[in-house]
Amino acid sequence: MPYALKPTIAAILLTAFPVVPVAWGGAHDGNWSVLVITERGDCDRGFRYDVAIANGRVRYRGDTSVRFNGTVEPSGAVKVSIRVGEQGANGTGRLTADSGTGTWRSAGQDSACAGRWEAERR
Repeated sequence: MPYALKPTIAAILLTAFPVVPVAWGGAHDGNWSVLVITERGDCDRGFRYDVAIANGRVRYRGDTSVRFNGTVEPSGAVKVSIRVGEQGANGTGRLTADSGTGTWRSAGQDSACAGRWEAERR
């Protein structure tokens, strides 16, 4: 995937929530495809990311220069953070057994972008 720093961060979903280790396996474990949609700001209109959830922890299955951390509670509540260089984004939402939705907002110096995300199990 090509990475233009500002568009990538705007299209990434999420940064700055503390990541707490989680010790449970869950109904949300597995591979997910996440579509990030920009609704406000001068950022990429949309981007798709492949993530994996294992034992309540979210990780990005792509470029290792992208620091992607997050948690999924047994209830399906999601908190995710993403960082590429000095830019990042924060997001929250909820997963069900096979899908999910939430919102995101860019963080740091360029916090003008925001939008929503949609996820589906793969």
